[in-house]
Amino acid sequence: MDKELIFLFFGMGLVTYLPRMLPMVVLSKIKMPELVLRWLRYIPPAVLAALLVPELLLNQGQWHFSFENHYLLAAVPTFAVAFYVRNLFLPVAAGMAAVVLFRFMQ
Repeated sequence: MDKELIFLFFGMGLVTYLPRMLPMVVLSKIKMPELVLRWLRYIPPAVLAALLVPELLLNQGQWHFSFENHYLLAAVPTFAVAFYVRNLFLPVAAGMAAVVLFRFMQ
């Protein structure tokens, strides 16, 4: 391997590792106010909603509320399984099975 490739791999690792490690190191020494901690608890659901809502409700930039929207239909059993099971594998499997089923029924 040439040096450029080694530096490239090292740089990619550094760019991946530093943004995750630095906040943990810096913030582990600081006592954060309860208001900030409560606010931080909303970040994961907000990010998940920001990722899911456009995929479930938009089709080519237009709102798509119909029984032809397989992703929206598959989200219902997927969310139900995720709520009751609290597992990662089963909701993914249920969602994939639901999408296949709804596409097959089309």
